[in-house]
Amino acid sequence: MKDLKELTLEELKEELIAMGEKPFRAAQIYSWMHEKLATDPDEMTNLSVALRERLKTEYAYTVLKTAEVQTSRIDGTKKYLFELPDGNYVESVRMEYHHGTSVCVSSQVGCRMGCRFCASTLGGLVRSLTAAEILEQIYCIERDNNERISSVVIMGIGEPMDNYDEVVRFVRMITDEKGVNLSGRNITISSCGLVPMIKKLAEEGLKVTLALSLHAVTDEKRKEIMPVANKYSIAELMDAVDYFFDKTGRRVTFEYALIAGVNDTDRDVNGLAGLAGPRKCHVNLIPVNPVTERGLKEPDRTSVLNFKNKLEKKGINATIRRELGRDIDGACGQLRRRHSDPAV
Repeated sequence: MKDLKELTLEELKEELIAMGEKPFRAAQIYSWMHEKLATDPDEMTNLSVALRERLKTEYAYTVLKTAEVQTSRIDGTKKYLFELPDGNYVESVRMEYHHGTSVCVSSQVGCRMGCRFCASTLGGLVRSLTAAEILEQIYCIERDNNERISSVVIMGIGEPMDNYDEVVRFVRMITDEKGVNLSGRNITISSCGLVPMIKKLAEEGLKVTLALSLHAVTDEKRKEIMPVANKYSIAELMDAVDYFFDKTGRRVTFEYALIAGVNDTDRDVNGLAGLAGPRKCHVNLIPVNPVTERGLKEPDRTSVLNFKNKLEKKGINATIRRELGRDIDGACGQLRRRHSDPAV
């Protein structure tokens, strides 16, 4: 059964014509789904009762259930646990910044990338999300807070490039001027480094930002914390980064999770500057969010600041990510894991 929320406007028109309905009805339905955020076809009051009934019986209509919401007492960040139609769970996070509200969405249930610092990978990959399920994470948060979000980061549970087709469909739908009409420049897609997919993304004509989860500056060290490094070398990653910039004109952000005693030495500073400097990449430093099962520790604040200052002295544009939601299972996958296993 096709999902109405999964259909582009043109696809929806084709469906309506096949049903014997006027094509203009597609725009009405599309608006109800992506502008008015209707949770049920019955809310689409400018459609006939008969058409609404056909939509309910002949199509799926993805709506997520909010299983849990945690609100940080420190900064107001909200972490949502959503139940999918099949009973699986994913996380999303609403974050407030001076420039507006950002939502971090998941692209998969679980993850198979195996990065040692991430709780999302502990149970492996269950399945990928549909574009409708990614969209609905945002719509649920917008309905709950009576707002329109201003930016989206696809950095939640899962590897977006491992769910390539649905993530690209999601981006095309959320940037559609007939729907949410969010600028591609306000969308960031994070990847641990699936080189062929990064190059493919560069060809899509989407003005999104790519955030590369780098986290180490040598192949040897990267292999220790990121299994994907066994397949793609740093040299291959940099080639993909250069290709992405050449095709899109969009500079790439290097995400770098600082792990005490692992990747926070002067040698790491020099290596990171050597990779980021020639490409004028922005470096986003992330004090690692401790995951009990992994035994990794975050550096103290002084060490993080020193690392940043050393990068800046080498001409690298670096920031330290605001540590939002530390008191509410802040790291990707922690809330989902605790919900599925209360003993965690």
